[in-house]
Amino acid sequence: MKNILAVFGATGIQGGSIINHVLNDPELSQIYEIRAITRDTTSDKAKKLKEKVTVVEGDVFDPASLATALNGAHTIFAMTTPSFTPDAVEIESNSAKTIADVAVQKGAQYIIFSTLPSVTELSGGKYTHVTPFDAKAVAEKYIRSLPIKSAFVSYGFFMENFHTQPFLGPQKTSDGTWVLARHISSKHKVPYIDATGDAGKFVGAILAEPEKYAGKTFFAILSKTTGKTVVYKQISLDDFEKSLPFAPVLFSEGLSFLEEFGGYFGPLTDELVTWAAGNIKGRLTTLEEFLRANPLQLV
Repeated sequence: MKNILAVFGATGIQGGSIINHVLNDPELSQIYEIRAITRDTTSDKAKKLKEKVTVVEGDVFDPASLATALNGAHTIFAMTTPSFTPDAVEIESNSAKTIADVAVQKGAQYIIFSTLPSVTELSGGKYTHVTPFDAKAVAEKYIRSLPIKSAFVSYGFFMENFHTQPFLGPQKTSDGTWVLARHISSKHKVPYIDATGDAGKFVGAILAEPEKYAGKTFFAILSKTTGKTVVYKQISLDDFEKSLPFAPVLFSEGLSFLEEFGGYFGPLTDELVTWAAGNIKGRLTTLEEFLRANPLQLV
């Protein structure tokens, strides 16, 4: 009898990558039966997903729906979406806590949570507005305190954001040149991952050997660069924030933290990423490969 793997965010990038990875892995597909959880089972994406796996309704703001969705689940992949309200950390972390609490109540055996490090803590309180990171860190700490085995994945910037958040991509200047403008030095690495193609590989490693990776975190980014360069311009902090359509301080502090405190995951970024990459099956997509398959529409 297969173990039920309940996947939150099933119609999104992370959940979809995990589902596809498990279905296409000859070993994992024999161990796990996927139960996709989504807020709206009538959406076009949910209907398409029903052709491959069981799809059920589950909403973090409706614990009763979660209790039904997680009934009989053995392993749970949980993720949360950022809030941009004044209570962002509390709102997002409470969503994860609700999932975890219901999972424990329903007798689940394992939780895999998509986390991020606390920028507030790592920066010694200097940068306090990178709320999606802080919220996930709060949730991770809570999950680790529960009577259930757990493991974690922590992803870098999604390459897909070049398309979904074009304001963070190259912009055309008055002389026709395309420029990637930031307020930090070009010497610092900004980590990317092809979330659609590769996010599932890291979760797949945990699913294949859950006891081995219990309590551990996969810091998942592309650790190999292509050697290609882009036209980069360092601009002032004020100009960078003015270029953003929303949450300017969140984005600027996130990049400032990366530059000042040793990387996306803090001072041990390189070491953590190398360990994670060495513990998965298969190679990771390079940024060049991703953009070749998903070209930017620079017009």
